[in-house]
Amino acid sequence: MPPPGLIGFLVLLVSMFAVSYKIGDVVGPVAPGMHSTGTGGGGQSDPHGDMGDMHSSDAG
Repeated sequence: MPPPGLIGFLVLLVSMFAVSYKIGDVVGPVAPGMHSTGTGGGGQSDPHGDMGDMHSSDAG
């Protein structure tokens, strides 16, 4: 049988993860415009269209 200290530590660890997950679920996204990626596909989608013009080649 594992020592009581180890069992207590594991219970504390699991409870901290559960509380952290619940707080994150209640608070929501950390930045405006962030949303869940859903369950399908592995690619990234760009909600703002092609952002290829972010790095302009006109800079000197």
